[in-house]
Amino acid sequence: MHALKQKIPDVKFEGVCGEHMEAEGCRGMFPMEWLSIIGFAEAIGKYLQIQWMRRDLIQHFLSDPPDLFIGIDVPDFNLGLERRLRAAGIPTVHYVSPTVWAWRSYRIHKIKKAVDHMLALFPFEARYYEQQQLPVTFVGHPLADQIEENVDQGLVRARLGLKKDGVVVALLPGSRVNELKRHADLFVRTAQWLHQRNPDLSFVVPLVSSEIRAMFEEAMARNGAHELPLLQLDGRSRDAMAAADVVVLASGTAALEAALLKRLMVVTYKVSFITYLLVRMFAHVKLFSLPNNLLGREVVPELIQGDAVPEKLGSAVEYFLNHPEKSELVLKELRKIGAQLRQNANERAAEAVLNVLHAQMGRG
Repeated sequence: MHALKQKIPDVKFEGVCGEHMEAEGCRGMFPMEWLSIIGFAEAIGKYLQIQWMRRDLIQHFLSDPPDLFIGIDVPDFNLGLERRLRAAGIPTVHYVSPTVWAWRSYRIHKIKKAVDHMLALFPFEARYYEQQQLPVTFVGHPLADQIEENVDQGLVRARLGLKKDGVVVALLPGSRVNELKRHADLFVRTAQWLHQRNPDLSFVVPLVSSEIRAMFEEAMARNGAHELPLLQLDGRSRDAMAAADVVVLASGTAALEAALLKRLMVVTYKVSFITYLLVRMFAHVKLFSLPNNLLGREVVPELIQGDAVPEKLGSAVEYFLNHPEKSELVLKELRKIGAQLRQNANERAAEAVLNVLHAQMGRG
């Protein structure tokens, strides 16, 4: 939005937005929190509300057509909306590709009916859409533009009150309640396993809310872990990773952030058995962490479901600590990710949107 305003000073925005979009001048029609749905049960509970919201948006945009519609992520909601608007002659751009390249590839047919132009964060996504003959622009990842190329670990540790020397392990069990339910005990026990074998280790864990903090502290109490040398932070996950020598994290954007910070990592995740079976049934890729997908092979260890146990996670951390030559090779690979993704994403996205607008005006 900010980049578009530099190019089209009188541009107006309206739609589903949060406080940052509102600060840029977007007229909020519905709060973004309505689309913050995690899990099948939550989706069922909000189904009627979401359907009403989408119907209202369709009616509004059909009666007062915008020059362009940009659907941001949330494909299960946005693609249906985009399809209706595109059928009415409103050009549509989708920002943040659905993971159709990874699983449920049949969705590409729905995407082609809904989207005039895809804005992809990753180069392998752009290659996928080019093969599918859907117009696409690889814009890079905004995170890569935000994170400094060389973050000073010593300065970050001083800011957090950590010792400059010594080995620090960051624990990122997730930011959502469902993730903490599955990961809190696992991460606490992994820290205990590591500390028992390496008493000089210390730990740092960022916790995004009072609810998440309470869940993590309950896990510590259950496992008798209050003697762990562990610093709890209110959020500040980037600082926690920047201060660490190794990061143990729940798979997601945090893995990409750790890669951009050039930090060794061990990636894990646990879901329900049924969800795991569904993912495996419809998945087309063997690797599930973003760094490994970007590099095209398993560079950082991935330990999911049955492999997500303290001994395996702890052993993977120890391997990095005890094999500096291997660790340096991993860091060398991770450095490639920043070079790939630092593309001035906001500017590239704005340029792509302008090109779609100009093409539409030319047709008009």
